[in-house]
Amino acid sequence: MRVRLRWSKQGKIRFCGHRDAARIWERALRRAELPLAYSQGFSPRPRISFGLALATGQESTAEYLDVDLRVSPEEVFSWAACMPERLSAVLPDGMAASDACPLRPGAVSLQEAVTSCTWEFALAETDLSAAAAWVEAVRSAESLPLQRERKGRTTVSDVRTAVGELHILDAFSGSVLVAELGTKPRAVRPAEFLRLIAPPLAAQRVRRLHQWMTRDGERYEPLAPEAGALAPAGDLLATASDSAVPAAQQKVCAL
Repeated sequence: MRVRLRWSKQGKIRFCGHRDAARIWERALRRAELPLAYSQGFSPRPRISFGLALATGQESTAEYLDVDLRVSPEEVFSWAACMPERLSAVLPDGMAASDACPLRPGAVSLQEAVTSCTWEFALAETDLSAAAAWVEAVRSAESLPLQRERKGRTTVSDVRTAVGELHILDAFSGSVLVAELGTKPRAVRPAEFLRLIAPPLAAQRVRRLHQWMTRDGERYEPLAPEAGALAPAGDLLATASDSAVPAAQQKVCAL
């Protein structure tokens, strides 16, 4: 059975890259003594699928991963309910698991299903009026050409449809910009977004707040029932009756 986890990455650990974070998760899953399912071959690895990669230096309160467990459909609810606490106890400072939910068989993968992300930018040396003017310029632009370079080639594409809702907040420490950026067909990176309109903005901190999936014009987060979740996150034990969970596993989850 597959379980989807929501986790966060904040503080100094934000300078840990995606591959290093993946290795941290492999160790944490083993140390938490979960009934992991492993790949086949000479070097078996836990079957883990990560969502959209987070750039080094960026924080997030909305990261996701899918992990396969060797448990029955009845047992998976009890294991999912205790996973956030057990994993947070063995993860390094700044990384924590907040929710877990079993998935229906055949649920769409994170990489394929996420269509946009909500980002928070703590703007450096930008007052509220200047930030508001920049946001208004983006909103009123009919097109937003973005120049990219890859493998020695320069391309220019219009990313206007990939820029969604924009908000400016007046925080105690300065201006904060909240923006929804699309991921399909190619994601608009936070650094690219900040230079769409001259003069470009500078952010002293970037944090991902949400990842969104879309169906029939409605958006939802990866732990929603529409994403394939078998039960609402945070309400798992109520879904599985105590009689369906072996006593030994109830004891494990109570640790």
